[in-house]
Amino acid sequence: MPKKRITAKSIVNTSLGIRLSSHEKICAERMSLLIKSIEGLRKDVLQLKLQVAKGKGAVSVLVFLGTIVAAVFGYLNIK
Repeated sequence: MPKKRITAKSIVNTSLGIRLSSHEKICAERMSLLIKSIEGLRKDVLQLKLQVAKGKGAVSVLVFLGTIVAAVFGYLNIK
């Protein structure tokens, strides 16, 4: 069986394949980190939405109670 001839082209192709696979591994790690951080941000945004909704509800209750108190004082001042 004859020996394989090692040429410059085969060396370049081999090293290029190694470089591409290591680059793809690095990119895959970066993408997984980005996906995890995006999921964390989504959770934070949902929590903020819930807090804002609760705040809006509290403000509306306070406005309602304030109008009732103002109506009672207005009725008592008329007499």
